[in-house]
Amino acid sequence: MKPTPCTSGLSEHAVMITRVADRQWHALDDDLVVGRGHAQHRPDGRLFISIDAWHDTAFDRLAEAMLKELPSPLYTVVDEADVELTAAWRRAGFTLRRREWEYVVPTDPQVTRLDAVLPPSGVTILPAGQADEGLLRAVDRAIRDEVEATVGWQSMPAEVVPRREGDTIVDPSEYAVAAAPDRYLGLIRVVTAIRPRIGLIAVRADQQRRGIARALLAHALTTLHRSGFAEAWTEVQESNQAGSALFETIGARRMSSNLELVR
Repeated sequence: MKPTPCTSGLSEHAVMITRVADRQWHALDDDLVVGRGHAQHRPDGRLFISIDAWHDTAFDRLAEAMLKELPSPLYTVVDEADVELTAAWRRAGFTLRRREWEYVVPTDPQVTRLDAVLPPSGVTILPAGQADEGLLRAVDRAIRDEVEATVGWQSMPAEVVPRREGDTIVDPSEYAVAAAPDRYLGLIRVVTAIRPRIGLIAVRADQQRRGIARALLAHALTTLHRSGFAEAWTEVQESNQAGSALFETIGARRMSSNLELVR
């Protein structure tokens, strides 16, 4: 694709912004790549962009080119501690949409005090890999519909996992569930590919405040502890006070925060 020359101040040469693929851009300074931009649709349908640049000028030129060619709204996620990157996105017109706290969660039952936690009467916790796939998909869809009808699923932590269109269960083996005799009442997803991460814990609206979420969490953390993992990670939206309270009462520590920005 045809590059766009921009005066940069990086060198005596013009910076060239080139769209090298459908959703990828490069910033070139005298044929040297000094920045890269990328756009990707997340599973919830929103379009997120990222820029990795050596200099502010390269970042600004990449952002300018990408914003001209991509549809609105656009989103990005930054580590709140990265003040310079946050400022760069704000220069491009992005504003704060939400903040997510990142927690490190102990798995040792002696620390979490979850060793004595049991599910409520009539509820059984089925370990990951043992759930009926049809019932699992049914409870996932029911919970998503309930969230969408209230605060909206976009208020949930961003899920960056590939999936088929319309399919929100990528790998059923990652889910443990709370089961009643005729249906599933809640679920928890734990991914251990790089480091243990609790990606989702949710309970049907009419079954909340019964201790089901706590029982699912107790099961997941105990399973990780027995597998040799001392800690897990999770993200909780700043406004989700119940979620923060659930993790903080078992000894989870807030380690960092991410900002989701929108333009």
